[in-house]
Amino acid sequence: MRTIHYYLLVNPTSGGGNGQLVCDKVCSLLQKKERSFSVLKTKYAGHEQKITAELTETVLTSWTEKENECFPLLVVIGGDGTLHGVVNQLYRMNKKLPIGYLPAGSGNDFARGNHLPLKTDQAFNHLIQTQKPRLINVIHYYEANREESGLILNNLGIGLDAAIVQRANESIAKRNLQRVHLNSFSYMIAAVKVLFQQKGFPVLIEYNGKTIGYSKAFLCTTTKHPYFGGGVKIAPSADSKAADFDLVFVERIPMIKILTLIFLLIRQKHTQSLDFHQVKTNQLRIVSTTPQYAQLDGEIFEKAPFDFTFTMATQAFWG
Repeated sequence: MRTIHYYLLVNPTSGGGNGQLVCDKVCSLLQKKERSFSVLKTKYAGHEQKITAELTETVLTSWTEKENECFPLLVVIGGDGTLHGVVNQLYRMNKKLPIGYLPAGSGNDFARGNHLPLKTDQAFNHLIQTQKPRLINVIHYYEANREESGLILNNLGIGLDAAIVQRANESIAKRNLQRVHLNSFSYMIAAVKVLFQQKGFPVLIEYNGKTIGYSKAFLCTTTKHPYFGGGVKIAPSADSKAADFDLVFVERIPMIKILTLIFLLIRQKHTQSLDFHQVKTNQLRIVSTTPQYAQLDGEIFEKAPFDFTFTMATQAFWG
């Protein structure tokens, strides 16, 4: 069995302090297993990217099958935002390195969507029992106005969901609900507030050889798996293992219909509504000509016009 040195990149504040609790437990388990490890904690927003860059330049290496060498494995302990920062730092450095992940955030949608254990004991056992990486399907995006590209682990949305994420991230309610592991309710609270403010906006959508224009888009989300906002199953038929991704789309409709759609979403019957649209594709372009919020794996793009192109990509994960 090949030996591994685990470099634990920890966001101690993720999940309302859950990152530190998971780190403490994992360190104790590694000590009991007599496994070698190092701990590197983030101290400010974006610090995980700097740590990843430094480790990549000094100790991390690509995976090989050499049994006689100790493999340096980067393991992220944090939420979806921390994981997104690490993966995209590797992308910017053009490094094809595997990473491990122990979820410790408030939402943990990536772990849900890719069938990874959410409980620390189970996630830890899954990690140390793994002996080689596997490729996980993700989405590549390119935004033409900013000339910016990267990888999407969960989803990218323009309009309603982005406005909800922005409101939820700023809310006191989210911080309070994190402490009792009810983060999804903070998104519900934010949604109620945003629903009456968000207006329809024009978009152009190109997929599967079709070009369709809408004058009053409301929700426009590209996703690789079913989950959004801490376990809300917004795209039930999306499959993280499939060689495609999903576009979820809703136009601005009368408020009574929106409330009905939300009620159906709670009951997981929203796909039956004629106002809910979901398409599968492996290449997609979305152009929004008016300034809107956009969210990328829970991180906010400030209001701007957007021109996104989406294609398939992969990332190596340990487990």
